Parts: sequence; structure tokens; C-alpha cells
Amino acid sequence: MYEQIAANKRRTFLLIVGAVVFLGAIGYAIGVFWGTGPIGLIIALVVAGALSVGSFLYGDKLVLASTRAREISAEEAPRLHNIVEGLAIAAGIPKPKVYVVPEAAPNAYATGRDPEHASIAVTQGLLETMNRVELEGVIGHELAHIVDRDMLVGTVVATVVGAGILLAEFFMRSWWWGGFGGRRGNDRGGGAALPLFIVGFVLLALAPILGQVIKLAVSRNREYLADAQGVLLTRYPPGLIEALRKLGASSTAMHSANNATAHLWLNQPSRFEGERTGRLESLLSTHPPIAERISRLQEM
Repeated sequence: MYEQIAANKRRTFLLIVGAVVFLGAIGYAIGVFWGTGPIGLIIALVVAGALSVGSFLYGDKLVLASTRAREISAEEAPRLHNIVEGLAIAAGIPKPKVYVVPEAAPNAYATGRDPEHASIAVTQGLLETMNRVELEGVIGHELAHIVDRDMLVGTVVATVVGAGILLAEFFMRSWWWGGFGGRRGNDRGGGAALPLFIVGFVLLALAPILGQVIKLAVSRNREYLADAQGVLLTRYPPGLIEALRKLGASSTAMHSANNATAHLWLNQPSRFEGERTGRLESLLSTHPPIAERISRLQEM
């Protein structure tokens, strides 16, 4: 299991490097187009850095607001606070703030830039569905995300990839209106125009696809790792296994679900009432299949 955890960390690092290379390639292509060489690369990295800082400082507040999460006191939810506090002590981190999301579907997420500024949010449906050991399994999983600073990793990857996609679109628009359409007679026209346009078109076409692949790979790796580390905290794998089974069996839609926050939840939130996650959603899901997660936990 420890080898699996180490392997997941290495893969995540490589995928983050891939996201940065992806952004840098698009930035450098823009620099070549404008004849400024590495300036485009520098601009791309500066844009990604600025967006990352904003997400780092205020991302958790935006996430909590978008899911309509409400901070809940120990008097209102003594069992939940007791579990969070006990497992936080076991993990060696400060107790996160505790929130409840007014959703009937059982689910949970963690947010915050580091353990000192972390929050855990659970849905009302989760509190009503899970018994104590299952709830401990869920909280252990979310605390593992906090310990590993997965929210920071997810923010960086999503921001870098998103900046790359935006720059790819900028590249195509600038080339079409300023290069391919209006510069055929200058040095950038003639025989070089069509190949450069094709390169720009390929970058634009591949940017959303490659970006989604990178985000999915990072998120899925972190889910497996959080499952493994979560049961190490609780020392009781059946708790999280049974919780995942209940989540997989739920067919309740989540009204606050959206693509921007889907990767944060314990399980891919379904947006279709009365149906489980469909095939297309499963293909594009930021989470690995629950059956595979359960299988790995059973092997521990």
C-alpha cells in the first residue's frame, strides 16, 4: 500500500509538470507567432501565476459559497464535530471548520489552501445516511486530502490548464485576424502561413482535450491516495467501503453540482434526478469508478 501511495505521488508530480509544459508550449507558440521568442512563454507563466494566487487566497470561500455551505456548530452536530476533531488529532493537523451543505444526496468535500485554513463540508443527506463508522471513513478521506494539500494541487493544475486553453484560443484569434487573414503579403505570409495556421489550429483543438485528460488524471490519482490514507487514519477499511457503496447506490441529484467543483466531492455528483451517473458522465468523471475504489480498499 505504501508503494501505491508513493507511486501516486510520483504520477501526480509528473502530471503537474505536464500541465506546466502544456501551458509553456502554447505560450512559446504565441511568442513565435509575434516574433518575440520566449516572451510568450514568460507571459503565459505570469498569467497562470496570477490566477493561481487568486485561487490560492480566495478559492475556498468561492467554493463554499457556490455549494451554499453553512458553518455548523458543535452544539448543532456533536457527532460530526467529535469525529472531525478526533481524526484531526490523529492526523496531526488543526481541526478544520465544519460546514453542512443543504443537499439530500450523500456527499462531502474538503477545501482550503493548507491544514491551517481548511474546511470540511458534508451534505445533509450524508449525515442522515451514514452511521458513525461510515461517517468516520468519509471524514478520514477528506482529512487525507487536507494533509496532502490536494486542494492546492487541484487549484494549480486547474488554473495552469485553464490558462493554457485560454491562451490557445487567443493564439488562434490573433493569428486569424492579425496573421492569416491580414499578413499574407509580409514575411509571415506566403508559404509559411498555412503551416503556422495548422499548428495553431492543432493547438486549439488539442488544448481542451489534453487539459481535461491532465485534470482527470491528477484528480483520480489523488482519490485513490486519499482512500488509502483515510483508512489508515480510521484503521477500519470497512467504514469507508460501506460509505462508498451507499454513495454509489444513491440516485439523488445534487442541485449545487457543477463542472468547476465536481473534482472536490467525495464522489462524482450526479445532476440527473432518479438516475445514477450516466456513461458520458462516467467517462468524463473526475473520480475513478466506485467499484475500483472499493476493490483497492478490500485488498488493504
